[in-house]
Order: sequence, then structure tokens, then C-alpha cells
Amino acid sequence: MKIDNAGEFERLVAQAEERDLSGWDFSWIAGRWRVDPHPWSYEKRVREAMSDSGALLDMGTGGGERLANMAPLPPKSFATEAYHPNISIAQAQLEPLGVVVVPVDDHSVLPLGNSQFDTVLNRHETFVASEVARVLKPGGRFVTQQVGEKNNAELNEWLGGESEDFRVTLERSQSQLIRAGLKILDSCEGFSPTTFFDIGAIVFYLKMVSWQVERFSVDRYRDRLVNIHNHIQRYGGFETTSHRFLIEALKG
Repeated sequence: MKIDNAGEFERLVAQAEERDLSGWDFSWIAGRWRVDPHPWSYEKRVREAMSDSGALLDMGTGGGERLANMAPLPPKSFATEAYHPNISIAQAQLEPLGVVVVPVDDHSVLPLGNSQFDTVLNRHETFVASEVARVLKPGGRFVTQQVGEKNNAELNEWLGGESEDFRVTLERSQSQLIRAGLKILDSCEGFSPTTFFDIGAIVFYLKMVSWQVERFSVDRYRDRLVNIHNHIQRYGGFETTSHRFLIEALKG
């Protein structure tokens, strides 16, 4: 298969393959991809929810980078993380800010007491609605932004690989929260263009977001990656679509 600018393809892919993953940090590909904003701001919604909160939980905090950027935080703040390499990174980021980082095996059972939190945050992490309801105080608020099931579908089509079958939809998530006794205050959904400007950025993204293409490896998808690289060389970028939705819910 002919590779346009083959040397650049090999260099970019090798750099992405060698890059260690830590936290939830995409700064290595800053300027090499662009995600157009959605109609809402998750950060703004979080700051509003935290404004009168005395106790906060951030589910799936990653390396703690995003939560740390929202300081000052409520006096009682906790964060959970299931991906073991991220835990020490999150502790280093968050413990100086007074946040207790709680390792979990997954988020189906939260090792936290009942009715503990005024605010529970969840950005791109799985959740069990009944557990969210259990740890919220009466009158507490849940703010979540989720990756929808159609996220970057064009990338999967070009690679010929399936994403993990998590089937996350706005309707299903709202129904789960309602069944758990929460009231939906607001919800919104958006599809926004995402553009990758080189093949190394795509390989790095697929390493970080491992559920986008099941069993992804450069060797397994090399020919398909070459096709995308050639497309970028000819047209300046590869465009796909980001699928997100946001829900705010209240415990009565």
C-alpha cells in the first residue's frame, strides 16, 4: 500500500506508540486536534452546582487535573478512581487541595456512606444510578457529562473496528436516574465536529480512549491507519463527530 510521506507516517506513529499514558491528559496532542465546543459548558455547570456545596464527590477523577482546576473546592471533597495508574497521580494533584482520593475496583459500588454529598460530579465515567442516589443528601445534585454511543463513529467506520458495546444514551441514562428516585432538572445533547491533524494524534487518542476501538493496535489496523494518514496528507485533517450529553438531576 502506498503511503503518502511515508517517513512522516512512521515517525508520528512511533512517537505515539512510545508515549506513556498518565492521568487523563491530552496535552501531548494540543494543537494537533480540535474538538468544537458543545452548546453547554460542563465546567460552568459544575461551578454553579458547587457554589453552595459543603460536600463534593467527583466520580472517575482520572489524574485529578480537571477537578484541581476548579479549586477552591468544598471543605469536604472526595474523588474516586478505578484505573490504578491514575490513583497516585490523582493523589499528588488533589490531596494538597484537601481532597480524599478513594480507589475503587469499579463504580458499581461506591465505598462511601449514605447521604454524604451535596454534589456528585461525573464526567465520562460509568455510574449506577442507585449508588449515586444513595450517596447524595436529600436536595443534593448530580451533574454528569457522558460520551454518547455514536461518538467518533466515522473513525470506527474508517478503521473497520467496533467500539465497546456500552450503549450509553441520554434516554437510557435519564430513565435509570428517574427509577433511582432522582428528578431530572435539565438535559442536553450535542454532536460537534472533531478534527485530527496528523495520524500520531489519532494513535495517541485511541491508546488513551481504549474503548473507542476494541483491541486497537497499530499492527492490527496499520493499513486502515495508512488510509487515514493519506487522507490527512491530501486534505489537511480527518474530521469525525463528538457525541456528548449532559444531565443535571436532583435527589428529592
